[in-house]
Amino acid sequence: MKKWQLFGTTAIGASLLLGACGGGNSDSGKDGGEVKGDGSSTVGPIIEKLNEKFAQDNKDVTVSNGTAGTGGGFEKFISGSTDFSNASRPIKDEEKKKLDDKGIKYDEFKIAQDGVTIAVSKDNDFVDELSKEQLKEIYSGKAKTWKDVNPKWPSKEIKAFSPDQAHGTYDFFTEEVMDKGDIKAEKNADTNVIVQSVQKNKEGIGYFGYNFYVQNKDKLKEVKIKDDKGKTTEPTKKTIQDGSYALSRPLFIYTNEKKLKDNKGFQDFMKFVLEDKGKSANDAGFVALPKKDYTEQQSKLKDIIGKDSKKEDKKESK
Repeated sequence: MKKWQLFGTTAIGASLLLGACGGGNSDSGKDGGEVKGDGSSTVGPIIEKLNEKFAQDNKDVTVSNGTAGTGGGFEKFISGSTDFSNASRPIKDEEKKKLDDKGIKYDEFKIAQDGVTIAVSKDNDFVDELSKEQLKEIYSGKAKTWKDVNPKWPSKEIKAFSPDQAHGTYDFFTEEVMDKGDIKAEKNADTNVIVQSVQKNKEGIGYFGYNFYVQNKDKLKEVKIKDDKGKTTEPTKKTIQDGSYALSRPLFIYTNEKKLKDNKGFQDFMKFVLEDKGKSANDAGFVALPKKDYTEQQSKLKDIIGKDSKKEDKKESK
């Protein structure tokens, strides 16, 4: 029996039905029977792959994970209803303050690399590359037609699609491309709907995590991005990992430090996440970090829970 389930837009069926992740306080027991997470729908498929492997040798630990989006996940994390929060962007200052006001200490772990991929329909035969400035023109609404972006392109109305404000991908794009300006596009909470919208519209354009492109590359065309120095790069595992792709970004898990120290099952899960060294990220269509990054974070995790974990291990051995 699989002891996990994802809730949300990237969820798939699971054989164990768990209570909803939202609302109330987490009842994760100190015996480690239950661990609750929520957050980024981009990170969700990685957690899914990790859970499949973790459950094989940890049958008495149940890890549930929701996909409310990075912002929605942090809201639940701040309320205390989850043990960990997945994010496709770093935690914001206002989120840090809310946690601090509640006396919640947290720790940040990077688990993979992603590249926000700009895509158009396979039927689009004129867009091959765009600069960040051209992307800004499209998503600010300044460019109404493709001819406004490039005089050589057709005078066809642009149909721009975007994740909604609950997504860390939206926040990342706002920071990296829009200079914190508003995004004017058809927004959707479901990344799969955005992918389908781009597929169906010859004049469409959208952006999402690299794995969504990989899963649909037979129906989409990725757009190369020209960075601020004028270098044009396409998203590949190599360019995403080494950061040469202009829209590369890390993916995170944020853990509640007290709950991590109190919950042996939570400790075991986080150890497993880092010991996996990005294999599950690769399996899910993302990019592993350099191995040294996982090793460094294993030391960090040991510093956080090491003494408490040893005490628990001694108790169990008696």
